[in-house]
Amino acid sequence: MDYSEKRISADIRKLSVDMPDKSVYEAVLRNWDAVAKPLDGLGRFETLTARIGAIQGTEEIDISKKAVVIMCADNGIVAEGVSQSGQEVTTAVVRQMARGASSVGKMAALIGADTIPVDIGMKEEEHIPGVLERKIRHGTNNFRTGPAMTEAEAVRAIFTGIEVAEDCKRQGYRILATGEMGIGNTTTSSAVVAALLKCGADSVTGRGAGLCDEKLLRKRRIIAEAIDKYRLYEAQPLRVLETVGGLDLAGLTGLCIGGGLCHLPVVLDGVISMAAALLAERLVPGTAQYFIPSHKGKEPAVEKLMEALRLEPVIDGKMALGEGTGAMMMLSLLDMALSVYRGRTSFADIRVKPYERYEGKTE
Repeated sequence: MDYSEKRISADIRKLSVDMPDKSVYEAVLRNWDAVAKPLDGLGRFETLTARIGAIQGTEEIDISKKAVVIMCADNGIVAEGVSQSGQEVTTAVVRQMARGASSVGKMAALIGADTIPVDIGMKEEEHIPGVLERKIRHGTNNFRTGPAMTEAEAVRAIFTGIEVAEDCKRQGYRILATGEMGIGNTTTSSAVVAALLKCGADSVTGRGAGLCDEKLLRKRRIIAEAIDKYRLYEAQPLRVLETVGGLDLAGLTGLCIGGGLCHLPVVLDGVISMAAALLAERLVPGTAQYFIPSHKGKEPAVEKLMEALRLEPVIDGKMALGEGTGAMMMLSLLDMALSVYRGRTSFADIRVKPYERYEGKTE
């Protein structure tokens, strides 16, 4: 699709996604029951792979060509001392990502996933080789003193994420994972979550990369003040995003919507990508049917986000690394589960009587 700067929020409201194929979902579950193992022996991996099959529209589930899309941007709220690091760290880490040398790059290489870092709003002027250049602006404003961005910029960033998903679909990718890099983005995501869920800043705002008590209190206070100042409990999702969000968050929101439009499953990472997922679902209802949860991170907003999205994390490793690392772990687990599914060793193969399914799930 070709989206110009003149596109406005009405375009987003016109978007809609089809529901995944329920008949394929049920067929995949029947295939699992025919595999020589106890019924429901692989637990949630059976229903999650069935979900992927329903999204792809086929029982022959294929996630061999996969990528993690990493939205990279700087956040003006860093000026308020809400992070241990300055914005120069965003650039330093993205340079490593471009070389495949960051944490997510090493994990992706191990499982055969491609990394696609996207400069959607870094402050850095120079183009970094290996980074997809889609810059909307050079970082956002400090939302304590004014809205982080304009509505037009937020919409452009969302449609940029949609376009990246569409490009991935054309290139043959079968599943996408979400990643991000942007110092200060636990502050923007916490502010967005507090506003969308109409809850107190204290209940969803954590230490990020490791704030001391004093800075954590300041971070929470700044978010609470912004919600009051801009009356965000009464605001529509797009206005919440443009007021206290980030361009990385907006790009991920578009990627999540794009997954639904393109019938690509989207593996969510931690709190930032889950905040984007909630925005996507609020903007285009039904999009959440295309999400695959990965891990339960350390940020306090995660539990509220999972409840709102009706998703349950698979990994509980107390992780807080970001970049898409939790999503990479999940993809490796899905690969292992699908090796069993694709192999389809039957009960006849091992000359054993099949288990019978009675009412309800086996324990």
